[in-house]
Formats: sequence, structure tokens, C-alpha cells
Amino acid sequence: MADGSDTTLTADQTAEQAPNGLVAGIKSFAAGHGGAKAVIEYVGKRGARIVLVGSDGAWADQFADGTDVARQACAKAGVDVENAWERELMDQMRPSNDLWRSMARRTMAR
Repeated sequence: MADGSDTTLTADQTAEQAPNGLVAGIKSFAAGHGGAKAVIEYVGKRGARIVLVGSDGAWADQFADGTDVARQACAKAGVDVENAWERELMDQMRPSNDLWRSMARRTMAR
């Protein structure tokens, strides 16, 4: 037996716990928008981005230390996680006028 091979860690022991503030933020968004769905995106060293899409079309994002933490936070908050950006979810999103204006400024500044 190699050194250290006699000890094993389960996924529960190695996974970080979802911060209460992250879970509360997800719950708050879902409650304020008639429910929500989430898409989790890996963003490298930064961790994971949780994009929340409310039933009313509003959307927001949160950041977690990793995809495992993001999934755990969504599960604790009672928000379903979509595996990918499905057409129905994209069609449900309604960007605000402020977002459209900021996107236009970025395009014109190039």
C-alpha cells in the first residue's frame, strides 16, 4: 500500500459548504420573482456563476467558489438547476432597459 492510500475522503468531506448569504440571496430572488431556475457556469479560478431566471422574466447572478458549492446553494434554496441554456429559458428572460442601454454604450465605444 502506498503512503496515504489507507485514508479516503468522501465527496461530503471534501465539498465546501454553501455560504448562508449565498443561499439567502438565491431564496430572496426566487421569492421576489415567483420562483426561479438557475444555470451554473464555470468561470475558471473565480469559481462559478449562478444565473437566476425568475418566473416573471427578471434575471440576476450570484458567484460561488465552485460549481459544487453553487449546486449545493441552489439545492438548499429550493431552486432547480438547468443543465444548459435551453431555448425556453432564454425566451423567458426579459432584459431591463438599463441593460440594453449599457450594452449599446459598450458597442458604440468600440
